[in-house]
Amino acid sequence: MSVTSLPVALPQPGGSTLPARRKSPVSFFEFWPGWLFYAPVVAFWVLKSIRYGSLTLPTLANPRINAGGICGESKNAILDLAGPVARVWVAPYAPLTTSGHNDGNDLALALAAMARAGLTFPLVAKPDMSCNGVGVRLVRDEAQLAAYLAAFPRATDLQLQALVTHEGEAGIFYIRHPGEAAGRITSVTLKFPPTVIGDGKRDVRALITADSRLNAVAKLLLPKLGAKAGQVPAEGEAVRLVFVGNHCRGSTFKDGLDIVTPVLAARIDEIMQDMPEVYFTRLDLRYESMDSLREGRNFTIIEFNGSGSEATHIWDPEMTLRAAYATQFFHYGEAFKIGAVIRKRGLRPAGLLKLASLWRYQKRLMAAYPAND
Repeated sequence: MSVTSLPVALPQPGGSTLPARRKSPVSFFEFWPGWLFYAPVVAFWVLKSIRYGSLTLPTLANPRINAGGICGESKNAILDLAGPVARVWVAPYAPLTTSGHNDGNDLALALAAMARAGLTFPLVAKPDMSCNGVGVRLVRDEAQLAAYLAAFPRATDLQLQALVTHEGEAGIFYIRHPGEAAGRITSVTLKFPPTVIGDGKRDVRALITADSRLNAVAKLLLPKLGAKAGQVPAEGEAVRLVFVGNHCRGSTFKDGLDIVTPVLAARIDEIMQDMPEVYFTRLDLRYESMDSLREGRNFTIIEFNGSGSEATHIWDPEMTLRAAYATQFFHYGEAFKIGAVIRKRGLRPAGLLKLASLWRYQKRLMAAYPAND
């Protein structure tokens, strides 16, 4: 049985549990084709564009982020916005740009950048411009880092970041309108990466098949596992099947908004107040335990996302389609409202041609990144 099974409760770091309302390995729309699921969202966006007179107004929702973070934003540049209060909660990182020629100098540059940032192995290497965990890899030593850099596109930015070992993973959506004294948490997603528990008899492939949730997402898992699928874990051994806790890689996402306490809300607001003009974002973080997260302590932020952020709790297997669309409409509606306020200050939203150019550039880069873990 894997830790992602949902018969009674989901295990939490620190020993607490999150009750599961009913056994449901996937929602009926969870793996619809993107064009089908997002068609109503696109229609909603167009209607809002007519209402506000701009198709790209949400690019102003985070004025200091390129295109507001709809696409083509820099992870390094966003983290660089953090002031002294916010930076305490952010995983240490080092920006790096690969050389124009694969001449072997990248490793020396990377090691120097690590030294300046106080980073040691193991660490996480990731593209500076990407989404859905594309190109993210756990790097354990110099040899693995050298291999990653050699496979990375030339003259392209990336990020080396400290490996955060907290077990819990979450995405917290935060919205604050310009001029408001405090913002609010509008969504919490608790993430459970696909994991199997060995019995000393069955191989990883068989353990996946025996688990209702993992079997439902086996087509996402097995192609990446390779020889690992045939290994037989020892009894009680936990085997995490992917490194990046991403829904499109088979992780289980659960709606966790009910874990928010006044203390946690105040802590997130304190952090975001020190992220200048970041009004609409999802913080991706790792936490030590559910109790400590509720108490607003012992968590580390991996990255901040922009106007293209999604309230990912909609991928909870028990989410209804109606609630999912209501969530999408609410959040993107807020992005338009914030953009409208910023526009009144005299700023202009990014043009459609710029967005299209950024999207094409990001898509081209993502196709060239090394395979993620």
